[in-house]
Amino acid sequence: MAIHEDEYIQRRHVYEEHAYVLDYLPYGRSTDKSRHLVVPTVQIMGEQFFTLLEAELKVGATVVVPERIYIGRERRVKVDRIISRISYDQLTANAKAEVTPLIDELVKKQEKRFVDFFNNSQPVTPRMHSLELLPGIGKKSMWTIVNTREKKQFTGYKDIEARTGLSDVPKILAKRIFEELSTETKYRVFTRTV
Repeated sequence: MAIHEDEYIQRRHVYEEHAYVLDYLPYGRSTDKSRHLVVPTVQIMGEQFFTLLEAELKVGATVVVPERIYIGRERRVKVDRIISRISYDQLTANAKAEVTPLIDELVKKQEKRFVDFFNNSQPVTPRMHSLELLPGIGKKSMWTIVNTREKKQFTGYKDIEARTGLSDVPKILAKRIFEELSTETKYRVFTRTV
């Protein structure tokens, strides 16, 4: 389920609908010298692709960390506009502190999505399976997962753990998502590039 070029072209135009506030900057980011007006800004992480964004709030809008806000294209209540995608390095210290707990929470909330990954993931190259991109999963574990799911699809995190011997599947997924956000990586399974 890693992103291949044709899938990337299709997903490139898919936008986040909701995001979580990582940090509220009432006077914008201090490193942004191009601004003439001071506008309240938020650093946010998308719910679906974990996209890191900076957004300008509407006049009078208030937010709290880690509030879930609508950022889709229709009638936003709190967000005036998305300023840009940002990298992990551009996050404030406060925002960085919120990333890991938020990823952990989203992985738990989106169990079906991630179990589907275990059930449907495919090779990314002739020599490497997308399961091997997950921390701690090598060839042996990958084959155990593939052979087990062929007999019967996984139903949840506990089922994966019970039938494959993996421990703390949500933690494995969260580590991979954080790695994709915070480092340069050749393959992206769950996130999008800046």
